[in-house]
Amino acid sequence: MNYKDVIEYGILELKSKNIESAPIDSELILSNILKYKRENILLNLTKKFEPSKFKSFKNLLDRRKKNEPIAHILKNKEFWKYNFLVDNNVLIPRPESELIIQETLNLIKLHDKKSILDIGTGSGCLVISVLKERPKSYATAIDISKKALNIAKTNAKIHHLQNKIRFINMDIDKFIGNKYDFIISNPPYINKFCLKRLDDNVKLFEPHIALDGGIDGFSGIRKTIFNSKKLLKKNGRLIIEIGNKQLAFSKSLLINNGFYINKICKDIQFYPRVIISTKIT
Repeated sequence: MNYKDVIEYGILELKSKNIESAPIDSELILSNILKYKRENILLNLTKKFEPSKFKSFKNLLDRRKKNEPIAHILKNKEFWKYNFLVDNNVLIPRPESELIIQETLNLIKLHDKKSILDIGTGSGCLVISVLKERPKSYATAIDISKKALNIAKTNAKIHHLQNKIRFINMDIDKFIGNKYDFIISNPPYINKFCLKRLDDNVKLFEPHIALDGGIDGFSGIRKTIFNSKKLLKKNGRLIIEIGNKQLAFSKSLLINNGFYINKICKDIQFYPRVIISTKIT
C-alpha cells in the first residue's frame, strides 16, 4: 500500500458519507499522520505507507465521517497567512473573516502605533493576524468564554505576541477600558431559531455561544456597536462582520449611535459581510 492507495481509500470512505471535501480531507489526514506537508505527499504518491500507521489514519477518518470538522481533527486552521490552534471551544476561522484583516491593515500603516480592541476574540485569529503585520501596534482581546481565551493565549504564544495582547475574560457590557483607535469584531449573528438548521459539522461541534445572535440575530451586533461607541476614540474605526440580510439594520444601528459608514465589503458570494465605520460623535 502506498500513499496514493491510502488517499483513495480515504476518499471512498468519506464519499460514502457524502463528505464533499473528501479528496482534500483524506490528503490532510494522511499529512497529519505522517507529519509531512501535504505537498510533499502529493509529490511522493508511490512511496510505501507503513501498515502500522493505518489504524491511526482510519481513526481520524472515522471522526471525519461523523461530520467532525477537519480543523478539529487536525487541531489547526489556516487563516490569512498563518496557522491557528482550534478546538470545539472556538469558532473555526472562516475565509470571509479575512476581510476584517484586509481592511484593518489598509487603515494602519506599517510603523503606526495603534491600539486595537478585539471583541469576542475566540481563537485570537483576527487580532494576531493584524499584529503579525503591524508590529508596533498593540491590542486587548476580550471574550466571555474562559476556554476560548485559553486557546487565544496559546495562539499568541505560538506567534510570539503574548506580550503585545492583553487578554480579558469578561462580557463586553462590563468592560471599562481605555479609548481605542480600532475595534474589530466577528460577533455572533445567527438567528437563534436558525441554529438547528445549520450543517451538522457546525451545529454539533462549534460553540453556540459564538454563533447565537439571539431571537433576531442582532444581539451580538447591537452589543458590539453600543459598546464601541463608548470605547472608541473620536474618529476611531469599528470594523465588524455581519450576516446575510443584516446590512440595512446594522447600518441604522451604526448611524443612530454616532458612526459614519465608510465602506461595505462583500464576500466571495457577493453578500455584504464587513462594515467599516468611523465614530464621529
